[in-house]
Amino acid sequence: MSDLKQQFEDTLNYVKTAEGDFQPSNELKLKMYALFKQASDGDVTGKKPGMMDFVGRAKYQAWEELKGMSADEAMQEYITTIENLKA
Repeated sequence: MSDLKQQFEDTLNYVKTAEGDFQPSNELKLKMYALFKQASDGDVTGKKPGMMDFVGRAKYQAWEELKGMSADEAMQEYITTIENLKA
């Protein structure tokens, strides 16, 4: 496993197990979701959710905005964002 991939996995584990009362904004949640999906699955796939599926549509659009970003770039940006929040 590459160093970046290991660092990404460690960061994901940190996010899953972190304690505290930090309440991220919806924008930050969407950004992190999109970066995770881009790093894990690549460019967005599937049909865009309907107009009444507000959450699904917002997630899809956030991920769609990262189209063309490499998995490594998405992993690095995810890691950097979390590290900045920790500081």
